[in-house]
Order: sequence, then structure tokens, then C-alpha cells
Amino acid sequence: MTNYIEPLAQESTPSIIADKLRKAIGHGELKPGAQLGEADLARKLGVSRGPLREGMQRLTQEGLLISIRNRGLFVVDMTPDDVRDMYLAREAIERAAARKILHGDPEAAGAVLLEIVDRMAVAEGDPAAVGELDIAFHERLVQLAGSPRLSRMHQTFITETRMCIHALEETYSASDVRVREHYALAEAIRTGNAESADRLLIAHMDDAIVRLTTR
Repeated sequence: MTNYIEPLAQESTPSIIADKLRKAIGHGELKPGAQLGEADLARKLGVSRGPLREGMQRLTQEGLLISIRNRGLFVVDMTPDDVRDMYLAREAIERAAARKILHGDPEAAGAVLLEIVDRMAVAEGDPAAVGELDIAFHERLVQLAGSPRLSRMHQTFITETRMCIHALEETYSASDVRVREHYALAEAIRTGNAESADRLLIAHMDDAIVRLTTR
């Protein structure tokens, strides 16, 4: 497992620190509900408390950290309602991204997404690898829209998605339809079928909510 909470190899900035912490949260190194100790984190990252506080403030603004008065700073704990709300936001972003792609070069974009689906098919049987490729598919989908704002908003929700997948890996990885769902969506985009792509995106998000909230 990659450790994200380790000394930085270059002069730190709040942005670099925020990215390190975001990855640590998304990959389960900092667990949901965990309290963040300022002194311990500063020591592990090899930074002073000033830029660390600024980096943590960025994640508080994103909703990945929560400040509890007289207690400290904690990693947000994703409840079923949080999962539903997060997917509502992801759905809005990814549907917008798909619409923009379909007004550009959908055939090229679809080919890129199908390559990720091929890698997912090869990785079947390795839930962790399939999970990362699942996330990579959706990250690439938004990137292909060429909208920095959509990508920036999407980043926080992808981190929360990773948190959910790590916390509920058995429930999430039990599904055997992920490759098929992603293939159908990528093919709809490649062929320029806007109605089908939108319908499949909605269904895909609804399916993920069920898998991540059914205990």
C-alpha cells in the first residue's frame, strides 16, 4: 500500500499538502472519522504547522474534513445520506461532461474510455484494481470534457467515492456488472448516442448508490 503521509520531497505548499492529505483520505490511510493530530501530521510530512493548517483548511472547505468545536479536526464519515448526496453531485457533473464530449469528438473520447474498460476486464478478480480503474474511467470522462471547473469539483467527489469503496469494499466489489456497465456507457459516447449515454450514466449512479448503501 502506498503511504501518502510521508515527508515531502520538495518545498511544501498548502496545495501540495492538501493533495497529499486528499489522497491519504481517498485511499484509506486516513480513515473516516479519524482525528487529525496537527503535530503528528507535521512531523510525518516534514512541514511546519502553518502550511499544514492552510492545507487542512482547504480540505475542510471541500467537506473532506470537519472541525468539531473543542474536539479538533476529523475526516468526514460518509453516511448513506452522504453517499446519496455525493452521487447526486457526481451525476450532475458527469452528465454535463458527457454532453460536452458529445458536442466535440465523441468517437475519440469513447475510444479512450473503452481502453480503460478493456483494462477493467483484464483485472476482473482483483477488486482493488477494478475499483481503481472504475474511478479512473470517471476521472477521464470528466477530463475529456476539457472543463477545468468540472474537473476541480469532481476531484472532491472522487475522493469521497474512494472513501466509500474502501469502507464498503466487500459490498461494492460483489457486483459483477461493472465492466458491462462501463462498456455500454463508453460505447454510447463513442457512437454519439446522447440519449443512451445520459440514461446509462443515471442508471450507473443509481446502481452504485444501492451497492454502497446496502449493508
